[in-house]
Amino acid sequence: MKIEKLIPTCNLDTIRDGRGGIFTFYPDDPIVEINFNVVKTGKVRGNHHHPEFDEYYLLTSGEGVLIYQDAEKSSDEFIFMSRGTCTKTPSKVSHVFFAISECTLVVCLTKKWDDCTVPIIHENLGMGSGDHGDPDSPFYKG
Repeated sequence: MKIEKLIPTCNLDTIRDGRGGIFTFYPDDPIVEINFNVVKTGKVRGNHHHPEFDEYYLLTSGEGVLIYQDAEKSSDEFIFMSRGTCTKTPSKVSHVFFAISECTLVVCLTKKWDDCTVPIIHENLGMGSGDHGDPDSPFYKG
């Protein structure tokens, strides 16, 4: 499995009217939780996988790299993200987001975090330390 970049649709009338544009993404699955993430320059969010839900990222500001392990290729892959990039990370795909500049993301889950038996499994993908599930973190609650 791999992370996919979603391509938006656009009603071109929203551009023609001179006010900007409306770009629409259609997720494959129902979204049940929405999170707003801020990631400081040079920091990571990730180093894990989620066994119970898919995760969508919509980058609203900044630039970053979403790195994941493609099980079929047995290699690291990446997607460069800038404002307006939307991705889908399927469950069980190991991933880490590295902020090249300060970033804000809207993160959508297909299952509520608090309804999961095991929402996160920590891994070190070699892009720096830190993760909600990192047992070496002073914030780890195992």
